[in-house]
Amino acid sequence: MAALFLGLAAALIFSGASAARSVADPGALVRWGLPISKAIHNVSLATVVGGLIFAVGILPKNLNGRRRDREKTGSGAPEHPAFTRVLAVAAVAGAVWTLSAIAVLVLTYADVAGQGLSGDPAFTQALVYFMTDIDTGRAWLAVTIIAAIVTTALFGVRSLGGLALTLILALIGLVPTALIGHSSSSSDHEGAINSLGLHLLGVSTWVGGIIILALLSGILTGPKAGAASDITEPTLKRFSTLAGFAFVLVFASGIINAAIRVTSWHDLFGSAYGQLILAKTAGAVVLGGIGFMHRQWVIPQLGRKGATMSSRRVLWQLILAELLVMGATSGIAVALGRSAPPQPTELAPNASPAFILSGYELPPELTPERWLTEWRLDWIWVGVALFGLVAYFLGVARIRRRGDSWQWFRSVNWVIGLVVLTYITSGPPSVYGRILFSAHMVDHMALTMVAPIFLVLGAPVTLALRALPARGDGSRGAREWLLVFVHSKFSQLVTHPLFAAANFAGSIILFYYSDLFGFAMRDHVGHELMNLHFLLTGYIFVLSMIGTDPLPRRAPYPMRLLLLLATMGFHAFFGVSIMGGTGLMAADYFGNLGRAWGPSALADQQAGGAVAWGIGEVPTLLVAIGVAIMWSRSDQRETKRVDRAADRNNDADLTAYNDMFAKLAERDAKLAERNKLEGR
Repeated sequence: MAALFLGLAAALIFSGASAARSVADPGALVRWGLPISKAIHNVSLATVVGGLIFAVGILPKNLNGRRRDREKTGSGAPEHPAFTRVLAVAAVAGAVWTLSAIAVLVLTYADVAGQGLSGDPAFTQALVYFMTDIDTGRAWLAVTIIAAIVTTALFGVRSLGGLALTLILALIGLVPTALIGHSSSSSDHEGAINSLGLHLLGVSTWVGGIIILALLSGILTGPKAGAASDITEPTLKRFSTLAGFAFVLVFASGIINAAIRVTSWHDLFGSAYGQLILAKTAGAVVLGGIGFMHRQWVIPQLGRKGATMSSRRVLWQLILAELLVMGATSGIAVALGRSAPPQPTELAPNASPAFILSGYELPPELTPERWLTEWRLDWIWVGVALFGLVAYFLGVARIRRRGDSWQWFRSVNWVIGLVVLTYITSGPPSVYGRILFSAHMVDHMALTMVAPIFLVLGAPVTLALRALPARGDGSRGAREWLLVFVHSKFSQLVTHPLFAAANFAGSIILFYYSDLFGFAMRDHVGHELMNLHFLLTGYIFVLSMIGTDPLPRRAPYPMRLLLLLATMGFHAFFGVSIMGGTGLMAADYFGNLGRAWGPSALADQQAGGAVAWGIGEVPTLLVAIGVAIMWSRSDQRETKRVDRAADRNNDADLTAYNDMFAKLAERDAKLAERNKLEGR
């Protein structure tokens, strides 16, 4: 903490952010209290995230963590002391997170209002208005509520599933922070928000993990009585892998975010803001070097028999050095948030309607070649695509080193799917989809029906289950969590063929004929949630039709074809209804963009209906053909199986079948003869 506050104070003084204002100065208490509160908030949030990550995916929950030991001891096995300490630390950090979020909320209002803290009723009324009607206030109120819920859960939840949900909620607490500040008013505000969100995710994982490691020193080796084995090496290996991904995420997203805010070399080297960025970058490089030393030198020494005490001493010394550098770097990061970037952060008084509504100026008129040239990178989906690409081929390399094979057809489809996904979310469909309803419908239908086909054919879950190592110490790694999810009640529901088809078709109506559509067009969070929903909806539907990844339940082939025909009819009905509609959807958005080129908003919407009909039918027909091919191959495999069984038992089934009919014929003949003798 000392390094954190020293780095913060030095950066604030260097940038001038701590100086008194000439107009509406809130006082020294607010000027210094706000960044200090933010620094405490950031550290406590990172500690909560790091603690939950360790509890959910790195540490064993019980002392007798192996499967056989759990069977012997039952579910009442005592918790591992490291697991217990991690949750205790996370709970305390959660309480600090909640209190610091409240402090930041109050101090932020005082800073914005330019007045000191006061117990006057007018101050309180204005604070309530700030929390409920101003974006920044609502963001910090949301953070405070999330922090309180997470903290409450940390004091009571002990199941791994409940802790995983708590971790997800804690990560959601990063979203409001990314939506406010300089990023929300940059020239590329969505790119700045997304890169900052990725940056916060990486920093929280990395910093929180290092803090937790430091607090676990001396307990990973187990109690003196020997009840727990030394788990230092596996713990460090698991966190080292995670920290490697976090470092790449932090470094890359930091560069992207800085490039958006600092647009010239003069601003980078000649301004206090740019120089703080350089200092922060240098700190990140030093931390990356220490992490490299961990992975290449220290951890291999711990894995050898009879690891010396000197190697352990070097390990904890390096962790201490990381904490010091991280503290100073975190202080600089907080000071950056209080410093004015070189580029203006206020909305221009002559801003165009398109910029006010969408955050961007109108792109040039859409022409055929601009379906390839107009790009605006969405860094969240670019990051998803890059992670999917790297992780997939690391998995392929692992199973091939083991001597197993993996079909090239699956790899090619996976790459095509990621390329298509990037084009849809960052290319012309996304750029013009914010301006033209017809382009938006291309974006939506491709996201729902085109990209999922290739991604499903890549069989990523099958690859993950074959490539990821299984754990035997009672902890849950990526493979264990994947299996838990595949066999969960939630998975059984959402992948049920009837539910998948109903969700695939029905969510379109719910989305476009409600306020959700306008929310997705106007709000950045709504836009990203729309992309996520329709990608997952299409992926699950296609997976239930032609996927080879494991599912709790699969529909018979005739039912699959019926569901596909039903969705084709529904898409046709949806497209035709839009083509014939005379009311403009999201009229307050599409009707006020000030677009001077192209068809009218209503004519473009009607053209979008035709797009929905056409693009929705072709991929569905291709999926239906795929189902028919799989059905045919299934019948062929069944025929071959029956033939092989017949070869093994000399057609015993057919012989028994013929004998049965022969006996029936013999019985009928005897009955006929007896009836004849009796004169019937």
